[in-house]
Amino acid sequence: MYDILIIGDRMNKKDKLAFYTFLMVISGVFGWIYEVIFYYINSGFKTIYMRGSCFLPWIDIYVIGGLFIYLINKKTKNPFMVFLKSGIICGLLEYITGYLLFVLFDGQRSWDYNTEILNFGNINGFICLRSVLFFAISGVFLMYVIVPWIKGRLRKKHDGLFKIIFITLFIIFLLDESYNLLARFNVIKAPSAGDIYRKVGVEYMEFNDY
Repeated sequence: MYDILIIGDRMNKKDKLAFYTFLMVISGVFGWIYEVIFYYINSGFKTIYMRGSCFLPWIDIYVIGGLFIYLINKKTKNPFMVFLKSGIICGLLEYITGYLLFVLFDGQRSWDYNTEILNFGNINGFICLRSVLFFAISGVFLMYVIVPWIKGRLRKKHDGLFKIIFITLFIIFLLDESYNLLARFNVIKAPSAGDIYRKVGVEYMEFNDY
C-alpha cells in the first residue's frame, strides 16, 4: 500500500528524490519565464530574448535559489519570515554569483542592473531592490503554493507517470547544462546553445553579452 506522510523531509528516498527533482525543474523553468518576460519589457516590448545558457527553458541560478529557499524555510511558519529570509538568501546568492562571474571572466556579467529598468537600490550592477523583492515574493509563492502542490502529487497512489515525466525532464536539463558548460569553456569543440540560436536568428542573451 502506498501511504506517505510528507512533513518536512520525512519521506522515503524515492519520494525525496522525486520531490527535489520537481522542485529544481519548476524553479529553473520559473526563472526562465520570469527573465524572458522581464527582458521583453526591458527592451520596450520590442525584443524577446532567449535567456540562460542552455537550449531548453531552464536557468541554473534559479534552481539553486529554489533549493536554498526551501531548505531555509521548510520549518518556518510565519509567511513574513519566509518573505524576509527568501529575499536575503537569494539577494546574497545573486550578488556573490554576479561578483564571482565578473572577477573570474574579466568583467563579463550574466546581468547588469546598471543598464536595466526599475534598478533602484542598485549595487554595482549585481543586485537591486526590485530583484530582491521579486525573489522574496517568489519564495512565499514557492513555499505556500508550489511545495504543497508537489507534496500533494506525491501523496497520490497512482501517479508514477507524473514522476517519470519530471525525472526525465530533469535528466534532459542536466545533459543540456553539462553540454553547454563543456562547450562554453572549450572542453569539447562544439557550438554552444548561444552559437546555434544566433545562427538561426534567435535573440539570445547570456553572460558574455554585457
